[in-house]
Amino acid sequence: MNYLIITITALALEASAGYSSRMLELIGHPVTWMGALISALDKKLNDASQNFKLRRLKGCIALFILVITTLIMSCAICFILNLLPLGALLTAIVASSLMALRSLDLHVEAVADGLDVSLEEGRAAVGKIVGRDVRSLDETGVASAAIESLAENFSDGVVAPALYLALFSLPGAAIYKAVNTADSMIGHMSERYEAFGFAAARLDDLLNLVPARVSASLLILASLIVPSASAGRALKSAIRDAPCHLSPNAGWPEAAMAGALGLSIGGPRTYAGTFIQGTKLGDGLPPGGSVDIRRALSLYRRAALIFCILLAITAILSR
Repeated sequence: MNYLIITITALALEASAGYSSRMLELIGHPVTWMGALISALDKKLNDASQNFKLRRLKGCIALFILVITTLIMSCAICFILNLLPLGALLTAIVASSLMALRSLDLHVEAVADGLDVSLEEGRAAVGKIVGRDVRSLDETGVASAAIESLAENFSDGVVAPALYLALFSLPGAAIYKAVNTADSMIGHMSERYEAFGFAAARLDDLLNLVPARVSASLLILASLIVPSASAGRALKSAIRDAPCHLSPNAGWPEAAMAGALGLSIGGPRTYAGTFIQGTKLGDGLPPGGSVDIRRALSLYRRAALIFCILLAITAILSR
């Protein structure tokens, strides 16, 4: 079983079953293990009393330790699994824990369901998937946050780990996930992390250059088969608005989704009391609540399906 087949199997397993809650209770999740190591390195190495250059150097050392540890562990797991019967299938099962196709869908749908009940329920649900302050968000703000998160995490949680799994097997996907987790935890432009998290943020930007643009392309393709969506608007919005985004990558799938659905998302938001102006993506109306979240989910599901079909075609042709 080659890497492409392992990737397709991992995506199918995660989409159908997700990560077992029983497993989560017993052993946790690979991302929580990575997060624990990142937290320990942050506590040990990130000394606020030291100068900027030294803290940046220590951030590079922390990232190196994280990547090497992840590489050694994932290679060891691969080696052990390959000695067992059905080793490739077991590798796919392990790799499925690094995908978020089903879990992303469930978390974003929970926001739509929450808004159907009340604004407070919607805020509580979206607060589980975004880092911004949600207490002051109105219905439009909650819907916009959910749609932005769906688009960005389509790249970070589905396309990117799958591409690195297809290219480099389990170690590739695991290292990507470790770097992406480090960026989400310490890659902030805050006083504490501006220096220490610099290396994590820059490496995450590099690793996401291709996946983000592939994700935008998939959303544009999906717009061709989603009623009321527009591939032309999606392409126009991605090309026009993505380069203006604060992130060199997140703006691509977010802008493509906004354009496809005829929406305007992004703009000002607050993180831990810090105001961020943000970039407006798309030139349509602001999201109207749960209805537009479900439209975004419909687009996401078709884009994910197209991605799996393209992987399958590539696997067939490569044989």
